[in-house]
Amino acid sequence: MLSVWFRVIRVRFLLASVIAVSVGLALNWQQNSSIDILDALLIFAGVLTLHASIDLLNDFWDFKRGIDTKTNRTKMSGGTGVLPEGLLKPSSVYRAGIGFLIIGSVIGSYFVITDGIIIGIILGFAILSIYFYSTKIVDSGLGEFFVAIKGSMIVIGAYFIQSGQITMESILAGIVVGVLSSLVLFIASFPDHDADKSQGRKTLVIVVGKEKAAKLFWIFPLISYSIIIIGVSTNLFPLTSLITFLTIPLMIKSGLGLRKNFDSIENLVPFMSSTLMFSRITGSLFVVSFLIVL
Repeated sequence: MLSVWFRVIRVRFLLASVIAVSVGLALNWQQNSSIDILDALLIFAGVLTLHASIDLLNDFWDFKRGIDTKTNRTKMSGGTGVLPEGLLKPSSVYRAGIGFLIIGSVIGSYFVITDGIIIGIILGFAILSIYFYSTKIVDSGLGEFFVAIKGSMIVIGAYFIQSGQITMESILAGIVVGVLSSLVLFIASFPDHDADKSQGRKTLVIVVGKEKAAKLFWIFPLISYSIIIIGVSTNLFPLTSLITFLTIPLMIKSGLGLRKNFDSIENLVPFMSSTLMFSRITGSLFVVSFLIVL
């Protein structure tokens, strides 16, 4: 039963939030050579519970709307399959999603008390976005934008709690991480195009069409890489941040694979996986770059 819950929470996708928090903490360490361990642990706990909440609620609403019963599920898309397979009751998944949302909100409220209104704004955005993500947000075609903002706010929030300030470095680092996370959602929406569209959902792929969307792939890494170059050239990021460019071959492989196979679910899966690897490895190298002392 525990393995089923891990499956519906999509544990391996929680790494995106781990990287986002780590970037904020690593940036603070690079600039201030300090870290509050207890606060860091609470940040991880709060962010991960909120991330789990959105995944659980997304599975619930996709099942209730009939989307997950129409998708061709892969290891990267189409939902977890837990509810269509009858492994858990929809009500149980919904309650768990709300439960994680409450836990994350309580942890966030602690930081609102200790760190002030800025964390309150970030937390308020998170709570509303999580609850309405699977209905209002994705139905408005804002899913990818939301994920980019979410990733950015995690970095900025983690950095702010540790340092007591918001800097241009934290904002730019947040955008890098947010866009990398958004890219994973973007490519994972290709196989779900027909099922999503039939139930009124609007993803970027649905809005512009699969063929045109495949060409938009390159914009995501271009934004992240460009910001890193700007950060390094203006001394906002250390020179070591350029190690993120080691993932360029993986990015090219993923983009070319999407271009050729955007309309074939079976052939696209390997390139969805390589896109996930590109996002996570680039993000991890970004974290490491702030910890290396030259």
